[in-house]
Amino acid sequence: MAGTEAQGNGDDGTLLKFPTVRGIGRGRVTAGLVLALLLPPAVELAVTVLNFRNFAMIMLLQLAVAVAVAAIGGLWPAVVAAVLGSFLLNYFSADPVGSLSIADPTTLFTLVVFLAVACGVALAVGLASRRAQEAARSGAEATALSELALRILSSDGSLETFLEKVRGNLGMDAVTLLGSTVTAVRGAPAEWRVLASAGPNPPVTHAAADHAAVVDPHYTLLLRGGPLSPHHQRMLVAFGAFVVAVRERQQLVKSRRDNIRLSEGNKMRTSILRAVSHDLRTPLAGIKLAVSSLRQDNVTFPPEVERELLETIEDYADRLDHLVDNLLDMSRITADAVNPLLSGILWADVLPDALRGLPHERLRNELPPNLPPVQADAGMLERVVANIVENAMKYAPDSDVVLTARAGEGITLGEQPASELRITDHGKGVGHEEVLTMFQPFQRFGDSSAASPAGGSGTGGGIGLGLAVAKGFSEAMGGRLAAEPTPGGGLTMVVTLPLWTGDPL
Repeated sequence: MAGTEAQGNGDDGTLLKFPTVRGIGRGRVTAGLVLALLLPPAVELAVTVLNFRNFAMIMLLQLAVAVAVAAIGGLWPAVVAAVLGSFLLNYFSADPVGSLSIADPTTLFTLVVFLAVACGVALAVGLASRRAQEAARSGAEATALSELALRILSSDGSLETFLEKVRGNLGMDAVTLLGSTVTAVRGAPAEWRVLASAGPNPPVTHAAADHAAVVDPHYTLLLRGGPLSPHHQRMLVAFGAFVVAVRERQQLVKSRRDNIRLSEGNKMRTSILRAVSHDLRTPLAGIKLAVSSLRQDNVTFPPEVERELLETIEDYADRLDHLVDNLLDMSRITADAVNPLLSGILWADVLPDALRGLPHERLRNELPPNLPPVQADAGMLERVVANIVENAMKYAPDSDVVLTARAGEGITLGEQPASELRITDHGKGVGHEEVLTMFQPFQRFGDSSAASPAGGSGTGGGIGLGLAVAKGFSEAMGGRLAAEPTPGGGLTMVVTLPLWTGDPL
């Protein structure tokens, strides 16, 4: 029973081997016929040389020869061995020796029984061999289908990956999957389009296909690469069922992804409405009140009161601008529309603009000199630092905010060397579970599902987007933003970015 292995590429680039089984080939039949012609005379020659005259034992040896030939070459070589063995028994071992005539009727009966038993045993061995081949073939098909199913479940689920396995398993040169599209005119024939292909020269057309398997009314598999054996045709039917399973899995994944996107979009819209209804209206109301007061013709304000009202307008306008910027940035991050312009930037270069308008008496810049530049977008990095420092000051009102940085010393992003900026406060800090939620959009200190974005016990304005935007921008630049407890109490925000490897600054 001969066997072969069809091969195909696996998900990780390794070679997959799918066992297939072939029946008794022409070579084995030929070998069986040669043995059928050689072994019976060899037995008679051996017993003659040894002067062994036990007729019953010689007959058993010839029967063993017929069984051996049946196992090697199948039924017909075994029949040839049995017939030839019976003639040799008659001529060399049955009285009278050297003649085909038989003196004793019992000997004739014995030879007839031998021939019948030998042919029967040959037939039984041949049938057993065929059954073994069929069982091995079925086992090979089941193994291939089982392995293919497991590979599909653990793979990326793409049709190209699936078709490549089908192509390797069936030994085809190319496989193409066609899908029907719904036509606009009722009753018009369906239009077919290529969904996926595998092989060196895809896609396969109907004209170039050696086989076309209609999976169901919506899918057709086209194969090129020569004829298919019967068991490969049966496997092709099973592969068709897998096609439907893979397509349904893709549609389920797409539906799940769409549902998640819709859910996130609904959450974002709800949060924006809440922000517009409260956090954005508060500065607008303050601006309107101050402007309305200044426009009263029948009231004259002292210069210091007028200056205070103008400062109120400016403060509320800045707050409103900051809220709108965070909303716009969060919408870009959610829509994957952030495209950073990366260059080499020093941490110290972004601090003046990032810290503008913040109370400098509470800021301690302890950045060491001669730090290497990091790979970042200047505008995004400025927003990251500004949002983190603003949150630290808001939620740790009684603490200074310390900025430090370092590079080297095993600081990496993956295998790439990196540098980190640490923004530390000494507020009350946050718990482990609160750290996991503090980077989510629209989370503020005091919310039921979130914690203070920076540690401490204060409350502040804003719509809870500062750290979400900072984290989104950090990741868009290829870095990360993390939080860790400050020794002695408080929270430390760590911005890590890869070192710049381009031209020197």
